[in-house]
Amino acid sequence: MTEAGQAAPAAPPEPPPRVVVVDDQALVRTGFRMILNEAGIPVVAEAADGTEAVSAVLKYRPDVVLMDIRMPEMDGLEATRRILATQSGRQCRIIILTTFDLDQYLVTAVRLVRSGDALLAPSITRRLVERFAPEASGSPPVHADLSALTPRELEVLRLLARGLSNAELAAQLTLSEATVKTHVGRILGKLQLRDRVQAVVLAYQTGLVGPGP
Repeated sequence: MTEAGQAAPAAPPEPPPRVVVVDDQALVRTGFRMILNEAGIPVVAEAADGTEAVSAVLKYRPDVVLMDIRMPEMDGLEATRRILATQSGRQCRIIILTTFDLDQYLVTAVRLVRSGDALLAPSITRRLVERFAPEASGSPPVHADLSALTPRELEVLRLLARGLSNAELAAQLTLSEATVKTHVGRILGKLQLRDRVQAVVLAYQTGLVGPGP
């Protein structure tokens, strides 16, 4: 307990997220490493295909994985599915790489997903679902009955499936981010889902949202 009139000591700063970069082009991996290193974010490993990515996650246990989609041997979406099925993978966040116009956007994305938010642009969400949703039968079973959700939770799930982050959801629905996180947590709990990726897939499978723009 602090003495009267004295402020409580500040919490120590959170260490930067540890990152694995996955891309089949060495030049691209080098570019991402330089961008992140300049921002004080360590890249602990690189991988040139999905198989190497799975091995790197198991070995280095990163906080964040930057995952390319088109790669030889095993593509990024299959690698993502396998990583999320492992104990190490459940502890990390995965950013599906697309074209980043600004270096700072990439850095922000890494920090965003490390904090538990999501970064799935609508275009990337559609690509993810086109590949991932048809294979969902191989994933842990989920309940497709959405009747347990309140109208507000259905609205949150619909927007979440469009790729909105918690901050964007809060702005769209005029709610606080804390309230949005509560809604998302209740949605995952009621539908017995592991994470937001499963929520996106389920939203498409049940027809709550469609693959249109």
